[in-house]
Amino acid sequence: MKLHKLLMLAGAALLLAPSAYASEAIAQKSGCLACHTRDKKIVGPAYKDVAAKYRGQDVAAKLAEKVRKGGVGVWGPIPMPPNTPEKINDADLRTVVEWVLKG
Repeated sequence: MKLHKLLMLAGAALLLAPSAYASEAIAQKSGCLACHTRDKKIVGPAYKDVAAKYRGQDVAAKLAEKVRKGGVGVWGPIPMPPNTPEKINDADLRTVVEWVLKG
């Protein structure tokens, strides 16, 4: 029985892993990683800090809108430029925001 549970957990991990890699690849392709990393502030905040700030809140749509429009002041004085649909489409933007929020 323990082996069965272990195999189920391993299978679930394998199914989830490609999603994380795909999300990071989208962030890389869209230029997000020029200013952000998972665990260290560069120009913009670290993704782990964004996830921690909004943990437990239903903010994916709100953050996607902020990323789309750009802005300044939430994480410091350096503005984040708008991210047009030509740079990242709506589906990819939602995928990346949800990935960031999972921390």
